[in-house]
Amino acid sequence: MTRWLTEEEQRSWRAWLSASLLLGDQLSRDLQAQHGLTIADYEILVHLSETPLRRLRMSELAEATLSSRSRLSHQIDRMEKAGLVEREVCASDRRGSFAVLTAQGWDVLVDAAPAHVESVRTHLVDVLTPKEFTALGAACQRVVDHLTAAE
Repeated sequence: MTRWLTEEEQRSWRAWLSASLLLGDQLSRDLQAQHGLTIADYEILVHLSETPLRRLRMSELAEATLSSRSRLSHQIDRMEKAGLVEREVCASDRRGSFAVLTAQGWDVLVDAAPAHVESVRTHLVDVLTPKEFTALGAACQRVVDHLTAAE
């Protein structure tokens, strides 16, 4: 038997859907307009910047960005043409490869980060009270934990 959503649950569900889509679109527009980056570009640059050698195996980067390997490969191709990343063959496993942050990619990230953080603050953090923002983070983490436990 289907457990239909109550009216209140339906309102919350639809509000979450709308907010997540609108927020993602706004953050993407801001990055694109100010720095010529997509949100996917930015996320990849951030993940690479947070590693000691500023490089990750493509499989690890796909997992970190919640992307399919195929989708990530196309994204890295585009970013490589823009000079933001390079590919390196894995010496210990010729089938594997690394995505490596270039000096230009680092400079672009350093330049874009302050405006992106301000965009996140403007469109999410500052819209909520600190208590609401903390609750949002906790609720989202519970969903992430539930969904990743099934893998």
